[in-house]
Amino acid sequence: MLAVRIPDEMESRLDKLAALTGRPKSFYVRAALQAHLDEIEETYTALYRLEHPAKRWTLKELEQGLDLEK
Repeated sequence: MLAVRIPDEMESRLDKLAALTGRPKSFYVRAALQAHLDEIEETYTALYRLEHPAKRWTLKELEQGLDLEK
């Protein structure tokens, strides 16, 4: 279960849509998440990676870590 606080205007719109269609508000919240969750994940993952960059390896460092035959 998940409880989410949303702005009053958004809740009012959701209430009207639910009343008009006879579906619960949770139906529309799930539909919105399903439609946009991939995009949200990609955006926030990219932002995280910008803020926390991984170590960059030089070719020399990579070659030293490999058991290469010369």
